[in-house]
Amino acid sequence: MREKVEVALAQIRPALLADGGDIQLVDVNEGVVTVRLTGACGGCPMAAMTLQHGIKQVLKEQVPEVKEVIAV
Repeated sequence: MREKVEVALAQIRPALLADGGDIQLVDVNEGVVTVRLTGACGGCPMAAMTLQHGIKQVLKEQVPEVKEVIAV
């Protein structure tokens, strides 16, 4: 499952890089994906929306086993 999540994040990453940010996969455990938003995304007031309506949605579509996405 971790490999599938990494592939999905690789597809999301260019959009984040274009805005000066990035994403790191921290952990995948029993359907819960933990990520770290870095760069401009780390302090962006819209980061929570990006996480919920962008990253989480793409991950759940591409990796149906994903139950939750949490940023640390």
